[in-house]
Amino acid sequence: MKRYNIFYQIHKGLRAMLYESAILVQQTDFSNEEETAGIAGRLGQVVQLFDKHAHSEDTNILDKIESLEPSVATLFAEEHVKDHILSNRLTALINMLQSAGSAAEKEELGSAIRVAFTEFVVFNLEHMAKEERELNKLLWDHFTDEDLHAVTMQIISGISPDLLQSYNYWMMRGLSNNEISSWLIQVKNTAPDGVFNGLMQLAEAELPYERFALITESLTEGAMLAD
Repeated sequence: MKRYNIFYQIHKGLRAMLYESAILVQQTDFSNEEETAGIAGRLGQVVQLFDKHAHSEDTNILDKIESLEPSVATLFAEEHVKDHILSNRLTALINMLQSAGSAAEKEELGSAIRVAFTEFVVFNLEHMAKEERELNKLLWDHFTDEDLHAVTMQIISGISPDLLQSYNYWMMRGLSNNEISSWLIQVKNTAPDGVFNGLMQLAEAELPYERFALITESLTEGAMLAD
């Protein structure tokens, strides 16, 4: 039986953010003020969402792992500390970029940002893969899918509405059509109408017309089958 992967959906969203942001970093002309402001804002969001994600895992998942395998919990907590160090380095470079005067200085800082962000991306891709490979096994051995769904809801309840909207945005961009359809059906069946309608509006705004049409069609078919 396929088990519930507590990391799967959010990690797909976070990976989508890393991939798209990496392209944006490579395309940025750091001597251009408008482009510099754009990349600073994007990387600021990346740092914010990853820091909050790590904190959510520390307080809702690793605390459960600690009672089962203390050494494993310590290992992943230490990786979150390293992730925070990489985030701080990236933030410091962004702040320096925003206060830089000459074009040459901005270009030099741009090169440093490209290197720092590459390290951030590589570390987090490997870290998320390790979580799904190692932590899932422990969670599945000791918790039911119902338990893990409850943890997901606990995590969501601790996220502010504006950050939750940002996470939803990137998950919408990172999931496949069938995954988005399943997500929307679950929300429709378990959450207030306003939450479902908000996600539908987000899907319509962010997905290509063809994808949104297919998803809408699948939701309609699902409703007909349910009837």
